[in-house]
Amino acid sequence: MFGYVEGAFTGAKKGDNPGKFEIANGGTLFLDEIGEMLLELQASLLRVLQEREVVRIGGSKPIPIDVRIIAATNKNPNDEIAYNGSFRSDLYYRLNVFTIELIPLRERTEDIPELTSYFIEQLNATGGFSSKTITKEALELLVKYSWPGNVRELKNMLERSYYLAGHSHMITADPLPAHVWSDSGSIIKKAAFSTNTLMDIKKMSDQIEKQELTEPLVQYRGNISKTAEKLGISRTTLYRKLREYQLK
Repeated sequence: MFGYVEGAFTGAKKGDNPGKFEIANGGTLFLDEIGEMLLELQASLLRVLQEREVVRIGGSKPIPIDVRIIAATNKNPNDEIAYNGSFRSDLYYRLNVFTIELIPLRERTEDIPELTSYFIEQLNATGGFSSKTITKEALELLVKYSWPGNVRELKNMLERSYYLAGHSHMITADPLPAHVWSDSGSIIKKAAFSTNTLMDIKKMSDQIEKQELTEPLVQYRGNISKTAEKLGISRTTLYRKLREYQLK
């Protein structure tokens, strides 16, 4: 984010390296999932925003910047400040110049069929199939679900179901997680699955996610920042998943 000078730390690339702020100078920098940022980094970010200059890691020369910041989070900053102490109030007030609150997916269920169609089209273009579609029953369950994870959860769930469908051209309701069936009032039908079947589905889902993590890790030779950027998740989330799947 802040860049570094040559020799600033072990493994640093030869030559100075500009950070995101320098690259975005004169433009806009989007900070996604800012609620996951470590407190130490929050202090550094606040200093950059207040001083309008950045100092590269290992350097001493302040570099003036003119950057518009757009920050996003799926958490309530006021709760994180008041109850969890995981977000600095001074940084929040510095960022909170203009707020846009996105409507939760559960409050705009009419968008779910269109979003579902869009994500399946994307998967068809990259997943080796050209005509997979979703059954009416599965779509009805998706519409009834409350979606605490919003659009990201929908995309993730569709991707898992897409691959669990195997060579079938239909994405059925069967592979959908038990909490989706329960939330929609269909838990009795879901209970008809054997325990072994559900365990097999969970195991296969974990294998898919583990593979999704492994590929960019190998591609970027263990570079956490590039891997997290490729996956579209925060570094904190990536570290948690690496621990969960015991990846190094």
